[in-house]
Amino acid sequence: MKDKSILIKNIYYMLSYAFQALTQSNYEDVAKEKFEDLHNLFAAVLAKGIGHQLKQGLYREYLNRQEDISVMRGKINMPGTIRNRLERKRVLACEYDELSQNNQLNQILKTTVMILLRHADVKPKYKDDLKKKMLFFSNVDTLEPSSIKWSSIRFQRNNQTYRMLVSICQLIIEGMLITTEKGGYKLASFVDEQRMSRLYEKFILEYYYRKLPSFTVSASQIPWALDNGVGTMLPVMQSDITIQKKETVLIIDAKYYAQTTQAQYDKHTLHSSNLYQIFTYVKNKDAEFGEKPHVVSGLLLYAKTEEEIQPDNSYLMSGNRISVRTLDLNREFAEIAKQLNEIVEEHFGVTAA
Repeated sequence: MKDKSILIKNIYYMLSYAFQALTQSNYEDVAKEKFEDLHNLFAAVLAKGIGHQLKQGLYREYLNRQEDISVMRGKINMPGTIRNRLERKRVLACEYDELSQNNQLNQILKTTVMILLRHADVKPKYKDDLKKKMLFFSNVDTLEPSSIKWSSIRFQRNNQTYRMLVSICQLIIEGMLITTEKGGYKLASFVDEQRMSRLYEKFILEYYYRKLPSFTVSASQIPWALDNGVGTMLPVMQSDITIQKKETVLIIDAKYYAQTTQAQYDKHTLHSSNLYQIFTYVKNKDAEFGEKPHVVSGLLLYAKTEEEIQPDNSYLMSGNRISVRTLDLNREFAEIAKQLNEIVEEHFGVTAA
């Protein structure tokens, strides 16, 4: 069993590929550290990211304010002003817009940091760093974590730098936050399978996107091969990673599971739903080319577990190659890259940059 810190460090590299902002020079010292758990890794990354954002300036946006004041500001709220007059108050009820740092994006950052500061496993040096950053958030409120509607957050040209930071906050809050019996919150020991699966998929996609500039690499949708063109109520076929070079295509389904196989009566088999899915993707993509010479293959790429039996198979199904492999994330990152590069070389006959 390799040092746990290797796996934690590789999660950092996965984050680096998933969020390109992490490749900036101000994260280099984080990459050199040895982390024993995710809490400290996330604390260090978030502290660096917030520090970088502070140098650029915290995002501000106009927020609507309503206030009773003696001098008019903005526009007068007539019902409120009349009510004040009847109550013999010599103030105007005014509505105005104020440019404020106390907006949702900064509130999410502060809320996440406060959660990390309360966690016992976060080392004092990271807490101290985060506390220093929070001095600039004195006018920013915190949020109830469960109330954050992540899907409603919109980024614009002037707040794009928050995209990576908010994504990491979401990973922390959704993936590592659990409710206690007393109604409070604490961090779980590890991000759950669903969130790690999303990170795993995005990492592989971004790795190939950067390493294969002359290829088409995307999480593309695959159209159904319909005989009559009627596709009412058919589900969308959304690939995790599609790599294409001219008429050669590899469709990768990235899977992050606690168990890479399913077992019944001590007999291990592949997850049937995964195999059906990748086969469907491949055959429908294959149909796009018609009679034109082409090669379409599929790959189920599981994150390797500690199970004794690991899938490593290749099948020829109706003229298409369907493979099943595992990616060992508990190795040095150079070895992980080597595994990914070998997949490209095997299917396309070229070496990734």
